[in-house]
Amino acid sequence: MRYLLLLLIIIPASEIGILLLSGKTIGVWPTLLMIIFTGILGAYLAKKQGLETIRKAQEQMQYGQIPGDAILDGICILIGGTVLLTPGFITDALGFLLLAPPTRKFFKMLLIKGLKNWMNRGRITIIR
Repeated sequence: MRYLLLLLIIIPASEIGILLLSGKTIGVWPTLLMIIFTGILGAYLAKKQGLETIRKAQEQMQYGQIPGDAILDGICILIGGTVLLTPGFITDALGFLLLAPPTRKFFKMLLIKGLKNWMNRGRITIIR
């Protein structure tokens, strides 16, 4: 929890600094256009990949399989799309990494590792 609080302070401060530097370097209007463009592109990519992930999950359920991988993809796409909608270059980079299938594998591994740690510590209870 303390890391989350630290991230909530450091990331916005870094974003503001980079946006100010970008505005000073390339200008205010190009910076604004880049922010708007990445937001629109992120929303488009998140919608496209999200619908594809839902289709995969439905297909797996039709064949009686558990759509675990599709659910993890959906979580990464949701987080990636959300951070892409926030203005800033750091969050945009993170969002595009979460939306790109090759780099999403790394984040899915981190997510699985974190969930296993939570379950082993007894912080998550699975009810069957």
